[in-house]
Amino acid sequence: MAAWQNLSQVTNSGKSSISKGGVLTIHGFGVRVRMQSGHLQIEDGVADERRTVRLARVGHGLRRLVCIAEDGFFTLDALKWLADQDASLVMLDRSGKVSLVTGPTAPSDARLRRAQALAHQSGVALEIMRELMRAKLDGQEQLVRSKLANATAADIIAKLKESLSAAESLDTVARLEAQAASTFWAAWSDVLINFPRQDIARTPVHWLTFGTRKSILSGSQRLATNPPNAILNYCYALVEIEARIACVACGLDPGIGLLHHDAPARDSLCCDIMEAVRPSVDAWLLDWIMREPFRRSDFFEERNGNCRLLKTLTAKLSETMSVWGKLVWHLSALHA
Repeated sequence: MAAWQNLSQVTNSGKSSISKGGVLTIHGFGVRVRMQSGHLQIEDGVADERRTVRLARVGHGLRRLVCIAEDGFFTLDALKWLADQDASLVMLDRSGKVSLVTGPTAPSDARLRRAQALAHQSGVALEIMRELMRAKLDGQEQLVRSKLANATAADIIAKLKESLSAAESLDTVARLEAQAASTFWAAWSDVLINFPRQDIARTPVHWLTFGTRKSILSGSQRLATNPPNAILNYCYALVEIEARIACVACGLDPGIGLLHHDAPARDSLCCDIMEAVRPSVDAWLLDWIMREPFRRSDFFEERNGNCRLLKTLTAKLSETMSVWGKLVWHLSALHA
């Protein structure tokens, strides 16, 4: 990953604001998305650092509009413009939690959704989750063996992967995955996180190693307390978004899961599909950690110790959506 430069805060050129993967990320207060003279006009930013982007209906290249703001408005004709252009609208809160995803939809196929709903009774759920978890554990094994040079942890994960073939229930699949995850993240604990020399004096000590995947603030992955875990949380949210878009485009119900199921207010099928993609995100992050230092100016520590990503970094991370989208599309289409 090449060193990232600061993005320009003000631009009137729409196409220059959109990444090669078709992603435009907007931040700030008083965000405005509306139609002006046949163009989609987007205004974002804070105080005097405002940006205006105008997109014509032809040649704009927009595929994902990512909004990380809690103040502003979208007009109905602007939403219609996005729908007409098959561009997805994504809303994230400042912690990276997915609030809203819209995108192209497929005609409802009752037979497909019925088969999805009956996947537990038919045995298809177990078959699919064996395959998805086998892909996940294979990715974890390769990363630990080749990038972290931890043959012991890699061998443990490999044995757990082999045990998936004999798993006769989803509970067994979940147990094997949990054991592999414990071994996998333990192998990361001493990974050093580098910062430029001039940043070290104002960088919290616990930011200098990966540490644990679980946050001491939440007892789970939420509320990360150091930069690499905050980045993982944000990128996993991007994978979740792409999984939901792919599910709906395939005619699947993103809420009817296989291993993850019957949980309110969660796109359970997306959580299932994400499992096989997570090691790709992990490998991408580890490559970054090993290749170049983080910048202190990209992160902010709240009073409770929660590590947050600042807007320049979230915009750059959002540009990875096209990569994760290709991976989740392949998985969702394969099992549709």
